[in-house]
Amino acid sequence: MAVRVAEEWLHSCSGCEIAILNIGEPLVELLSKLEFVHIPVLMDNKYFGQLGDKEHLEIPEADVGIVSGGCANEEHKEILEEMRKKCKILIALGTCATHGGLPALINSWGTEAAFDEAFSTTTTDEGAQVPTQGVPKPLDRVYALDEIVDIDLLVPGCPPNPAHIAGAITALLEGKEVQLPTKSVCDTCPTIRKGKGDIKEVKRFTTNAAFDPEKGVEEMQCLLEQGFMCMGPVTAAGCAKRGAPSCISARVPCRGCYGPVLNKGNQMLDMMNALASNGIDFTSVVDRKNLLRFSGAHNKLR
Repeated sequence: MAVRVAEEWLHSCSGCEIAILNIGEPLVELLSKLEFVHIPVLMDNKYFGQLGDKEHLEIPEADVGIVSGGCANEEHKEILEEMRKKCKILIALGTCATHGGLPALINSWGTEAAFDEAFSTTTTDEGAQVPTQGVPKPLDRVYALDEIVDIDLLVPGCPPNPAHIAGAITALLEGKEVQLPTKSVCDTCPTIRKGKGDIKEVKRFTTNAAFDPEKGVEEMQCLLEQGFMCMGPVTAAGCAKRGAPSCISARVPCRGCYGPVLNKGNQMLDMMNALASNGIDFTSVVDRKNLLRFSGAHNKLR
């Protein structure tokens, strides 16, 4: 019997859904074992019945539920709670779902202040207001999914690694424990490390790192040791597809898109400690809150 799957996207960009498609050939075999009963990005299943005649939002019952995106308004919250009610296992897919992602940057100011900034300009008509009719009421901030309902499995990434999605689904199908990376980006980075070095201040990434384009990334000095704000020490591994972490492969510092190494970790505080332990002046960081650019839910940005 096929496993029934329901998928939803909330405050998201569809990158996680594209990551599912990017599973590639293994997805063909997986699909033969799955029955998608609800997935708005691919199939039309009306929340209030195909004729719109039902009074309450309904999603079909499923063995596994997958939700991408954070929770930012009352509609998101209602859909998420219905998914939790109807799905035996609920997976938060992508960093927006697990830690708030980029949309949670609004938490630095609060929804009301951010909307005032976005909708009020020098050309805005006097007395103009944020729309309230026909649109969902925004929440006070952007929430990660596990702040609203119980989540059984967190699969971070912006976007998440297709191999991890396939591995998680396969493990669930076979009744095995899901295995996801537990190390940091630094633990999987092949660059050369010489020690603390002479860097005392963090440099902004406005100039290229020092490397020989004719040589592999494994012959490049650690970007943090070069003085660049590389968040590898405090970011969960998982982005590597062909050896080195994705950003490092492009000779670019890790930006922290997989969220903290530990689910409840604080990337900003942990990074400040990492800099201090390496003899780098943490006050040279221009925008410390920006270190939570991908993990500003769980009331960390406020």
